[in-house]
Amino acid sequence: MPMGHTATEQAGSGGLTATEHRLDNGLRVVLSEDHLTPVAAVCLWYDVGSRHEVKGRTGLAHLFEHLMFQGSSQVKGNGHFELVQGAGGSLNGTTSFERTNYFETMPAHQLELALWLEADRMGSLLTALDEESMENQRDVVKNERRQRYDNVPYGTAFERLTALAYPEGHPYHHTPIGSMADLDAATLEDARAFFRTNYAPNNAVLAIVGDIDPEQTLAWVEKYFGSIPSHDGKQPPRDGSLPDVIGEELREEIQEEVPARALMAAYRLPHDGTRECDAADLALTVLGAGESSRLHNRLVRRDRTAVAAGFGLLRLAGAPSLGWLDVKTSAGVEIPKIEAAVDEELARLAEEGPTAEEMERAQAQLEREWLDRLGTVADRADELCRYAVLFGDPQLALTAVQRVLDITADEVKAVAAARLRPDNRAVLVYEPLPAEEDAEGAAGAAGQSDEQEGAAK
Repeated sequence: MPMGHTATEQAGSGGLTATEHRLDNGLRVVLSEDHLTPVAAVCLWYDVGSRHEVKGRTGLAHLFEHLMFQGSSQVKGNGHFELVQGAGGSLNGTTSFERTNYFETMPAHQLELALWLEADRMGSLLTALDEESMENQRDVVKNERRQRYDNVPYGTAFERLTALAYPEGHPYHHTPIGSMADLDAATLEDARAFFRTNYAPNNAVLAIVGDIDPEQTLAWVEKYFGSIPSHDGKQPPRDGSLPDVIGEELREEIQEEVPARALMAAYRLPHDGTRECDAADLALTVLGAGESSRLHNRLVRRDRTAVAAGFGLLRLAGAPSLGWLDVKTSAGVEIPKIEAAVDEELARLAEEGPTAEEMERAQAQLEREWLDRLGTVADRADELCRYAVLFGDPQLALTAVQRVLDITADEVKAVAAARLRPDNRAVLVYEPLPAEEDAEGAAGAAGQSDEQEGAAK
């Protein structure tokens, strides 16, 4: 049976507990009982994301996420979805820079089914992986790229800004979606090697949260996962460290068919898991989270130069995090006017820091967000996995709220002064394509478009 330790309530955990266990094959297991509702969440994080990919094979981690739903030894085709949904559950998977996760939320009495399904594909996916499923999911991912990135307004902004913020050759320079050329280049043997290297129990964390019997749950985990062999061939990700400050403003201007001018920027911020990152989160909350934020009040409400203004944090553990600014302008407003106002507000926060009222409101916002996540079994399982994989300690998830509340206004001021500067950002400016000068020609084009749409219905 797996070894573990008993649940101990951590200071600042709000009464939540978790126990940690490890199978002989290296699989880490985290359990958190919650008998409020008769449901159980299963979350499996594999320590592999786009930062582990090599040049010429970008997008492989995300492609493999799709392949994991194409059947395994005892579950054919779309069977994983059919069995979970037929039992009243829900499921999905996602890929990021730093991990790939798979998750099910089930009626509590169907927990064993979810564990069996995850173990079956961890242990036997290669028996079902063939050229047909590879081609099928390659096309699905390419179509996803078209729909979410290439063919929507501002769709490539994230990809462009990360490529600016992280230099060529950096493991975070490319996004998880990958390029069309690399998706085309991926072979079945690439996929098989990727699975053997990364989808091993000693490269994973399994969190189970909800209305569970810990002893029975561990017995099921041992029964279904215990015989899966470990794998020792994985290489660590390439070094993602960078200087704290970029040292210059990196800028790209794009003319595309977009509904409004836009100013977007990515600021290099402290790594996730540090007090400085929590302070940065509070700084961006003061500046750009919601209608009470400084940028919304200045640009949208007072100056009426923008229709939307937001500033959020992309937390990253293996590289500097990114502060993400996104402003859509009002009609006729030029980007330099928006940029000057943004820089004014950033400089004011760096010089004066947040007010006591702003600090209280920002901490309350982040506290609510954290409590919302920890309050649902699925999100709590995800956070337990995140802290286990990225920081080695799932218990940190239960005390995250208190760490945010411990940050001082001086720490927020300090991180704003050190990082929210013009020489520490990548900037993207969107300009709409010029309006059609020939009104008659434009009307004709519109008529043709309507006709095509009618024919398609």
